[in-house]
Formats: sequence, structure tokens, C-alpha cells
Amino acid sequence: MSNIDNLKSLISKKGGLAKKNRFNVIFTPPSQSLFNLNPEQIFSSAISGNFSVKNLINDPRDISLLCSGASLPGRQISTLDYQAEKQTIKIPYTVIDEEVTLKFLITNDYYIKTMMDSWVGSIIDLETYKVKYKEDAVTDIIIQQIDEQNTPIYGVKLINAFPTTISAIDLGNENENSIQELSVTMSYDKYVPEGPLSSTASAIRSALDIFG
Repeated sequence: MSNIDNLKSLISKKGGLAKKNRFNVIFTPPSQSLFNLNPEQIFSSAISGNFSVKNLINDPRDISLLCSGASLPGRQISTLDYQAEKQTIKIPYTVIDEEVTLKFLITNDYYIKTMMDSWVGSIIDLETYKVKYKEDAVTDIIIQQIDEQNTPIYGVKLINAFPTTISAIDLGNENENSIQELSVTMSYDKYVPEGPLSSTASAIRSALDIFG
């Protein structure tokens, strides 16, 4: 049997290849409640003709649907150089988890941008510049790789995540047919790898946070 046949057999035995565009991002910002009572958003939807009673309910699934890009974070082991008898060797002493950047499609009600602005405002009061307690401004973010049946096959949970950078939004006459996107960089305490069952359970708990 040729090498390519061995590879095909292995891929088939492992359930196929994971695809980049099959993913979920699930979280509930600490500043978000079940009901959307923002009068400016309601008014904007009304005058644009897009108002619906459904817009008064914040559905956690909206975030997942609008997320157009994400990454499973990497992890680096930091080392110190130690001079042994004959050569220098490296000694591990800590780990560094990479920040995660999420990309979102922007709708005409600017839902994601408004939500992120509110989240930032819950971290630092932009009038007084007083910083809130961290535990009141963070949430867990679940990032899942899913298969063709939308079943999680691997996931990570970002513990105590919060936005540290919200990208600028470019406007210009030359971008007539371009779709607006927002990039948000998230920092967090650490990430925890999760299997299919634990990642599904984490996603359910995150969705229920909006009722809490």
C-alpha cells in the first residue's frame, strides 16, 4: 500500500480533517443583560425599519454567528539559561499564553461595537478613569473547533477574559462594497483545553450567564 493510501486510511479512521471555518465562539459579556434596553439602539433600529421585538432580547448565539474569525491560543514555555559543567542548558520556569484576537461582522445597528464599548466602560469609568474590580469585568470565553455536524471536537476556555484592544473602524469612499469588521484582542488569566463533553457543558453555562 502506498504512503498516500496510508494517509487516506489514517484520516478516515480519525474522522476526517478539521476545517478552519468550522468553529464557535461563545461568551456573555459581564455588562450584558437579558433585555436590550438601550434607547439609542432601539431608536436606530426603528428609523432604519429593522426594529423587531426580538431586538429587545439579547441572544448569546448572536455573538457566535457574527464572529468571523478566531484562534485557538498558543502557549510558550519561558526558560532560563543554566551553565552546566560542559554546556548551557535551558531550565523551564513559567508559561506565557498568547492573547487572542476575535473578528466580528458589524451589522447596521452596530451591535458588536456597542457591546464592546459597554464592556470597556464596565472595566474603566471613562469619565473618572477609575478602574473597576477585575472580577466584575471579566468573563470566560469558549472557543470550539466543530465538525460538519456542528459537534465540538476540541475547545479551549479562556479564564477571566476581557478586551484590551478594540480596533479602529476604517471608513472611506473607496470601500463601497466592503463589509465592516471589528477586531478585539482579549487578555485572560489562562486557558484550559477542553474535550467535546466539557466544552459543550462550558458553552451551556456561558449561555445561561445572561440570565444570571
